[in-house]
Amino acid sequence: MNSAGGRCHDNARCEGMWAQMKEELLYGRHYTKKMTVEEVKTLIFRYFIGYWNNRRICSANKGLTLMVKRQR
Repeated sequence: MNSAGGRCHDNARCEGMWAQMKEELLYGRHYTKKMTVEEVKTLIFRYFIGYWNNRRICSANKGLTLMVKRQR
């Protein structure tokens, strides 16, 4: 909840993004308990820069990736 009055849905988009990232990137693909912190940071950074911002299909963009939507 935020500090300005307890609106619990203010974090919904952020929490949804983290849940989707964990499902697509980590669960069943990488065993993070054996990775160093730097390796996990690099993995997450590459996911957001390389995939999330450029190649992920977004239903709000009528099935286009964000990069294609920006170019149009």
